[in-house]
Amino acid sequence: MSLAPEIKVYLEEQAALNLPKPWEIPISQIRGMAHARIDLGGEAEAIFSCQDSYIPGPTSDLHIRIFRPSSAKNLPAIIYFHGGGWVINFITAYDAALIRLANKSGAVIIAVNYQKAPEHPFPTPFDDCYATLIWASQNAQELGIDPNNIGVAGDSAGGNLAAAVALKARDEQSVDLAFQLLVYPCIDRNFQTRSYIENADGFGLTTEVMSWFWGQYLQGDGHNTNPYACPGQAKDFKGLAPAIFVTAQYDCLTSDSEKYSEALKSDGVEVFYKQYPGMIHGFFANLAVTPKSIEAIDYVGDLLKKIKR
Repeated sequence: MSLAPEIKVYLEEQAALNLPKPWEIPISQIRGMAHARIDLGGEAEAIFSCQDSYIPGPTSDLHIRIFRPSSAKNLPAIIYFHGGGWVINFITAYDAALIRLANKSGAVIIAVNYQKAPEHPFPTPFDDCYATLIWASQNAQELGIDPNNIGVAGDSAGGNLAAAVALKARDEQSVDLAFQLLVYPCIDRNFQTRSYIENADGFGLTTEVMSWFWGQYLQGDGHNTNPYACPGQAKDFKGLAPAIFVTAQYDCLTSDSEKYSEALKSDGVEVFYKQYPGMIHGFFANLAVTPKSIEAIDYVGDLLKKIKR
């Protein structure tokens, strides 16, 4: 399928802005420009409650936002890690998508503003996300969530973090995760895959920009084979939580999901894989851009109600 008409229009509008590449301007300006993402999410629907708080992290207090769909207790929980190349973005840009997902799934969503590279390279963002999972599990009663029904989720770089946190939760036997939701995740630092080559440019996120993001996060090659940095490098996937993949047809990261989902399945992990034709990277949270966002969120929400660990 060719690009969806609304995606084609969106890409043309973005191209007309002639925005600088991220390495051409200071990091502070890149992050300031990212505030435009709030508009892409559109107006958020109503939700029972949305509460901001701070929790202790390994090296800093961490800002979290808790989206609660109802007053019921013992609800399932989703610990969500947002995308942005480990460098940019923030929870507010995801409000509309996460509120929709909380309402549709019936789960409490706990999203965290983890510390960002390049000031805080790996392992700091990963450690922050893992610490958020442990905190939620240890405070399940106070949070009104079911400690036996907690999953991790994330998109793009957040999908990388979710996959890595799922690996450590299994390795440490700390939390028996109910699921891992991986929305077009970046899984490995290999820019020679089919999608990195075929979708290198012209579809929003580029292979060149992803290479820069990886460089900001890992800052050298010393972590290229560390599975907590590059989950695809893990030697064993047995015992991992069921995995839901949501991908886009025109995305330089699609091969990462294809390869990782096959690796998980080969080790007996239950996998649900859905690719959205005509879509590009970032569509999941862009409710104001395409109706496929709501379709994908609702698909995930319905699926999460059915998955049993």
